Amino acid sequence: MKRRTLMAAAGGAAVAGAVAGPGPAAAAAYTGYAMAYFTESPTMAAAVYGLHLAVSSDGLNWTPLNQNRPVAMPTLGSTGLRDPFILRKQDGTFTVLATDLKGTDWAYQSRHLHVWDSADLRGFTGYRLLKVHSLATHAWAPEAVWDPARGQYAIVYSAVNASGHNVLMVSYTTDFRTATDGVVFFDPGYDAIDGSFVTVGGVHYMYYKNNTNSTLLGTRSGTAGPNSWSVYTGAISPGRGVEAPQIVKSNTANTWWMWGDTWSPNGRFFAWQTADVASGSWTPLNDRAYTQPLNSKHPGIAPVTAAELSGLTATFGTPAWNRIKSYNFPDRYVRHADNVARIDVYPFDPYQDQQWTLVPGLADAAGVSFRSVNFPAMYLRHSGYALVLAADDGSATFRADATFHRTAGLADSSWTSFRSHNVPDRYLRHSGYVLRIDPITSGSPATDRQDATFRVVH
Repeated sequence: MKRRTLMAAAGGAAVAGAVAGPGPAAAAAYTGYAMAYFTESPTMAAAVYGLHLAVSSDGLNWTPLNQNRPVAMPTLGSTGLRDPFILRKQDGTFTVLATDLKGTDWAYQSRHLHVWDSADLRGFTGYRLLKVHSLATHAWAPEAVWDPARGQYAIVYSAVNASGHNVLMVSYTTDFRTATDGVVFFDPGYDAIDGSFVTVGGVHYMYYKNNTNSTLLGTRSGTAGPNSWSVYTGAISPGRGVEAPQIVKSNTANTWWMWGDTWSPNGRFFAWQTADVASGSWTPLNDRAYTQPLNSKHPGIAPVTAAELSGLTATFGTPAWNRIKSYNFPDRYVRHADNVARIDVYPFDPYQDQQWTLVPGLADAAGVSFRSVNFPAMYLRHSGYALVLAADDGSATFRADATFHRTAGLADSSWTSFRSHNVPDRYLRHSGYVLRIDPITSGSPATDRQDATFRVVH
């Protein structure tokens, strides 16, 4: 399931959601991005079906807000949401739409969507349910766009109709309080969900999930009307099941990104980029290029102004914890497991094992020590050159072993390396996915320098 609307063009000029531009708000330059999502993790320990928000200045690396807790919770219908979508309306304010579904009870049939209004995404008002069809089925993954020919917003979502499989349906509204009864918008002849829209050069594009094989496909239309879409791409896949396409225009370059999410609770985002949406050709990004919010599922992304970006951060705050991402295995993060420090493939549970509070160095405040979030009396230290999680015994040796100094990344100066405080010719690195400290110099093999390079993220 999925959602999406307007993007910002290079230099801040607005490019439309599926049918038209974003209206008066286009006068403001977009300098950042906001993401709506919900959370799950492999064992469902992180399952929280409320509205979460994250922000980004570059559109690729994301910072969760409100300590990765919901900023709003639904109280009607199932009392849970999936697939939140942020729409900037013609007047510049926002409406948030979401699937009415708590958890994974796919038999739950709701004809309604959760709806909130917001002036600036810092507060959410007018919470309500919106009925979009009268069928005996669900309404999944809404996305809304302005249709100037109708003078209404088109709400597109997935539902099972007389065909017996999921199709994309559309309902029209002016106020997101009442909507026309849904009609078929796109039916490729097989199960299809998760429509995501954008307009480029007067042509309308919709990407969706082929739900029979969990790949993404792109369609286009000259009118953006119901049943006017034709497929123009081959199947897009990261080599495993993917859904929730989300297309975002860079605020600063002629670059488009498309996000996708895994279909299972093992929520991992994938990203592709192109300089030409019309070509239908997308290049996958290496995990090194982007970082998703912790445990995030099904992103809905909208560009925001500098004032909106700073306002969101000021209102909700940024996390008090960090995660540490490996440079040469960027799908892996530093975590503790049975008190051994290692790097493991994201996502995993307990997810708190990868969360660290970076505090002033215990032996030197100019350095840094890594305190565990879920075992806050314990820190990473080296012992026999191996990194372990251990309780602070108050000794000078412990404090020195648990202190490191940040340096420019040995493999990439825009990343970070960590030099041992009391064995200063040794750096934190992974070997066989286990962390230790080893001597590394500029003359060391490239692999060693890569093993010792990390990125501090959220």
